[in-house]
Amino acid sequence: MQYPKHVEIIEVGPRDGFQNVKEFIPTQIKLDIINDLIESGIKEMQLTSFVNPKVLPQMADASEVTRTILKSGKKPLRPIALVPNFKGARDAYENGIRTVSFVISASEKHNMANVNCSKEESVDTLRNIISSFYDLDVRLDIATAFACPFEGMTPEDSVHDLVKIANDAGVKEIVICDTIGIANPKHVATLCEKLLTSSTAPLALHIHDTRGLGLVNMLAGLQTGIRRFETAIGGLGGCPFAPGAAGNTATEDAINMFESMGIATGIDLEKYLKAVEVVKQRIKCDLTSRMCYARTYEHEKIKLDVRK
Repeated sequence: MQYPKHVEIIEVGPRDGFQNVKEFIPTQIKLDIINDLIESGIKEMQLTSFVNPKVLPQMADASEVTRTILKSGKKPLRPIALVPNFKGARDAYENGIRTVSFVISASEKHNMANVNCSKEESVDTLRNIISSFYDLDVRLDIATAFACPFEGMTPEDSVHDLVKIANDAGVKEIVICDTIGIANPKHVATLCEKLLTSSTAPLALHIHDTRGLGLVNMLAGLQTGIRRFETAIGGLGGCPFAPGAAGNTATEDAINMFESMGIATGIDLEKYLKAVEVVKQRIKCDLTSRMCYARTYEHEKIKLDVRK
């Protein structure tokens, strides 16, 4: 098996991770954590979501978080915001964001629960966003790509149809999401292999760790040719509109897996774990990652130093 020399990790903790934390996280704490993540080497990050604060109160400070980080001028960071509708895209654009993730579920019922509209309406909105903001890079998150909490296993054709629509519309990247964390390595490999041959847009993988298969499913994606992965600090997250969906695959666990395999991530694990410690101390939440509780041995430090 030939493994790549490097992979790219997109941090989604400040958006997908924080959105499930019930108690509002003070804005300054969010900013401190985001800055720590940047210092560790994170180069792409979902900073927030421009969504109705009545639906997700945790994202009520989306503008302040975005403007503060953009004003700080920290480089080289590619800031991303998730947007569920046209208004969210416009708000993100007006706040300086030039890359957004727009979400459409492969299953009709989850799309209605998640963004309160049909898949067809979401597709129309996707096209409208792309045609309205010429310099906005739009990524499509295909939610429930493997299974839906309301409809069961997702037919592959439903995913392929959305990929074709996204390619025709001109999206910059397609993210295949295991929203409820029910996929297995064979399922991931089979779907990714087919999509990699049919999609003209690059693909990324967003895997939840509900049943403890997050890392092995990412590895299955890697072996088929996926090189970009979305993960969240501490394993935080889950979909508020998908019953039973647990957290994301933890970024620190992914960094450890890739780096120990000799696959560079460009992220300093020791610095990243300092950011994890801040989350543990300052946010009322349960972290599910392994590395936030594991100790580091001297021989591991030597290996990391050699790779640097």
